[in-house]
Amino acid sequence: MSTGVTISSISDYAILGCGSVGYAVAEELVEQGKDVFIVDRDESRVESLRDQDLDARAADIRDEEIADLVADRDVVLILASDVESNKHALKHIRTADDDPFVVARASDPVSGDELSELGADIVINPSSVIAESALRALESGELEYNAGQLAGIVEETGTRLAIVTQDSPDPDSIASAAALQAIADHLGIDSDIIYLGDVGHQENRAFVNLLGIDLVQWDEIEDHSIYDTVALVDHGTAGEMQLPVDIVIDHHEAETEEGVEPEFVDIRPNMSSTSTIMTKYIQEFDMNVSEEVATALLYGIRAETLDFKRDTTPADLTAAAYLYPFANHDTLEQVESPSMSPETLDVLAEAITNRDVQGSHLISNAGIVRDREALTQAASHLLNLEGVTTTAVFGIADETIFLAGRSKDIRINIGKVLDDAYGEIGETAGHSTQASAEIPLGIFTGIEISDGTRDTLLELTEEAVKRTLFDAMGVEGSSEGSNGS
Repeated sequence: MSTGVTISSISDYAILGCGSVGYAVAEELVEQGKDVFIVDRDESRVESLRDQDLDARAADIRDEEIADLVADRDVVLILASDVESNKHALKHIRTADDDPFVVARASDPVSGDELSELGADIVINPSSVIAESALRALESGELEYNAGQLAGIVEETGTRLAIVTQDSPDPDSIASAAALQAIADHLGIDSDIIYLGDVGHQENRAFVNLLGIDLVQWDEIEDHSIYDTVALVDHGTAGEMQLPVDIVIDHHEAETEEGVEPEFVDIRPNMSSTSTIMTKYIQEFDMNVSEEVATALLYGIRAETLDFKRDTTPADLTAAAYLYPFANHDTLEQVESPSMSPETLDVLAEAITNRDVQGSHLISNAGIVRDREALTQAASHLLNLEGVTTTAVFGIADETIFLAGRSKDIRINIGKVLDDAYGEIGETAGHSTQASAEIPLGIFTGIEISDGTRDTLLELTEEAVKRTLFDAMGVEGSSEGSNGS
């Protein structure tokens, strides 16, 4: 039996030009039980084909009679190496009364466009097909090699593997860490998933709790010397942990700390999530992926690609397709719809009341906040307002202005916008669709902070923050707080 694709509803094929490509196609179709008629101008080749019990005829595919020869065929594959001959054959077939499905061979993009204009339903370029096949084989080979290298380093772990997520980890980082922990377990190695900061966003907390992912806060670990191997997933540096890094896996190019040379680095900017990379490793290790890990990875991919609406690559889609049957979709629904805390509700209400909309850009002051993660949820919710494509919600906590930005406008990189606006006076992080900033409160006012000046600072800060941010967005900021539209 053939391993090729069978088209059960079509049985009559014609192949015009039977060199190496045409012959390979003919063999496959005949093995599938199709009726194949071959035309080639080389009489000795036709004779050889007949000796193999193939239906072949000697004729020049450039002649007008070619249309009559293939008139009863459902599909015509014009596969001669001479593209000019293929164009002639296509013209004759398209001027005849019959209208078969035509696949035509090109030699480059220009001839491909010409064949499409002449009426080819599908144009193939063998050089491109071979190149794509070679790249797929190379990618597969690299993955196999990398998996072997990764396994070697993990298996050399003497005591325990530390898997470090990004600070205040997001779903992609948490899922990727869970996947590496599963791989370590598969290799017989104990490991911990470690983080700094907080798992603050309600959706992230629900994600961790529902899937039972065990995260360890760095400051709660009494003896850090138990880790002799350190892996960073979806995360650039070990930061204040001051640990030597052995493994780095990420989908973003990271700035490596001076003097830090990890033994294993797999960074793939051509993939939209680190969860996609880790799914490839799960497959390469031929593991039985657990429901929890499959659900986490699928959610990590969906979160990073905005449910496949942002920067999605074929690799992300194939990884998601692999994970889909193993994931718990009821759990995914619960993660995506967590209950809203009273603090988040208060911040959202304040942000709605104080919104200032200029065109499709919205900026809002949420006032004094206790839960900084509520700002990110407010920014996400306000992005659903009609006509709004970019949001920024800021609030004050611990004598610092915290700002969360979101954008679904492909013309805007909200990470760059915040960096342009506040990069020189504060700390910014993020990418094209989501970003954050932290700015010392006194930067905008020069006033010493006290309980008596806090309300004044809020008023002064609001206009300063909005004006700077609207300028960075390329729109003129409002001085009147337009909370309508």
